[in-house]
Amino acid sequence: MARERAISSDSQVRQGGCIPGSDLPAFSLHRPRGLPIPVIIAAPHGGRDYPESLIQRMRKPGYSMLRLEDRYVDLLAGEVARQTGAILLVAHAPRAMLDLNRACDDVDWHMVAGGAPQDTRHSLANRRARSGLGLVPRRLAGLGEIWKGPISREELDARIEGIHRPYHQAMGHALEELRDRWGAALLIDLHSMPPLKSNHPGERPAEFVIGDRFGASCEGMLVARSFRHLAAHGRPAAHNRPYAGGYVLDRQALPARGIHAMQVEVCRATYLDRQLAEPGAGLADVAQVLAGMVRELAGEVAVLGRDGGMPLAAE
Repeated sequence: MARERAISSDSQVRQGGCIPGSDLPAFSLHRPRGLPIPVIIAAPHGGRDYPESLIQRMRKPGYSMLRLEDRYVDLLAGEVARQTGAILLVAHAPRAMLDLNRACDDVDWHMVAGGAPQDTRHSLANRRARSGLGLVPRRLAGLGEIWKGPISREELDARIEGIHRPYHQAMGHALEELRDRWGAALLIDLHSMPPLKSNHPGERPAEFVIGDRFGASCEGMLVARSFRHLAAHGRPAAHNRPYAGGYVLDRQALPARGIHAMQVEVCRATYLDRQLAEPGAGLADVAQVLAGMVRELAGEVAVLGRDGGMPLAAE
């Protein structure tokens, strides 16, 4: 059951959902009083609360955790929210248990005891599952199978009901509340990525990737403003490749109603240590760059809200 308590004089935190196998909440939603900016920052892959029963079922827990997590991106998201006044939605349930950036039917049914239900329709939604990274991740490069054995259908359903549904409901309600308050809203779905390789000799690889589902999830002016900000701070960035965004953007973005969403991938080498395992010296700098970007975007979203959610034509 969700519970709410004040965390400071000007903000509240609501913990919701439940991680199966524990009494831990699946996520926390930090809501500043007065909603000072029309932005939500979410970290769906930042969860690190592993029930012991889950760890015991993993073939190599340490390897899988490090590879599956957006390592400490929750700390980055929290610092950006603190500096800007954005709503903060952070998952505590680990991606190993359930991936919040996948659809509920994006399941590799070979890892579920009894296989797929008779009425299951296989569709394009299963493309991630076939690669080993569906709703419940099954395989990793360099390891193979993550799990010692299959899970039951009842356990899969418990994860969906305890983690996936309440998380996305909370996100949807928060976006609607921001839109009602400001006339428009922006979701920044924050992720981290392994260091990218250069495409050409001497090229500096992108440290950030902005994904907008190839223009479908976000007003282009907001994306352009993001790139200008990153460029002004000497941070190379890419657009939609290799990460264009996923289920979160598909489900939550409604640009025609003034609800915009972009996925922001941050290179782990910019804010973690050399082993990409623990917070590094660059975390504060990256948080500052992102906070400046969020403040600029918040101003643009507020203008969109005043203008009915649509950009003004050039004079």
